[in-house]
Amino acid sequence: GIELIDSYVFNKVEDIRFNSTVGRFVGYTEHGLKNAEAWNSDAGQLGQEQGELERVCKHNADLHYSAILDKT
Repeated sequence: GIELIDSYVFNKVEDIRFNSTVGRFVGYTEHGLKNAEAWNSDAGQLGQEQGELERVCKHNADLHYSAILDKT
C-alpha cells in the first residue's frame, strides 16, 4: 500500500503530521496537539488530505510502476 505522511514544521520542529494509514492528524507539540484535535474534527480538512493521497501519491505510483514494467 501507499502511505502519505504530511508534516507541518514550525521553527524546525515538527508540530503536526497527517498520516494516511491512521487517517488522522497527530500532534507532537502543545500547539500541534490543539491543531490535531481541531483538524481531526473537521471532515473537510481530513478529506483534503485523503484527496492528496489519491491525487498525488497513487497517480505518481502508477506512473513509476508503469515505467518499471516498461524496462523489464
